[in-house]
Amino acid sequence: MIPADKLVYYMTTRTIEIAPLAYMRGRTLDHAFIILDESQNATDLQLKMFLTRIGSNAKAIITGDMTQVDLPRNQRSGLSTAARILRNIDGIGHIELDEEDVVRHRLVKHILRAYNKEYEKENPQDLNRATPPITKKEGPGT
Repeated sequence: MIPADKLVYYMTTRTIEIAPLAYMRGRTLDHAFIILDESQNATDLQLKMFLTRIGSNAKAIITGDMTQVDLPRNQRSGLSTAARILRNIDGIGHIELDEEDVVRHRLVKHILRAYNKEYEKENPQDLNRATPPITKKEGPGT
């Protein structure tokens, strides 16, 4: 979206910074627009640490897909915890997308539906799904 020469300039002047989550500790991100991508792979403590870096006049966008968690089985995704406990806080919006929002190949929608259907068939009583179907919801502040 940004021409390559402008991107190099913005990164050189630190207008745009790409940093691993591990480098966030101890920072306060004032006057910033922050994006945490693939947050389904952050633990509870990592996501809490990230969220508490948000400074004055800053906005944060957190993205993640709970059907693609790569954490070891003994670790819970911080995204699922954050979505549950922060959902009703004024000023925090929560949006979940479904297969209708897919902008990839047309078959991806069908692939998602097939996986969701298979999971539901194999786990009819599972209310705390490890790989839940994607749903679309909106919360306060959206």
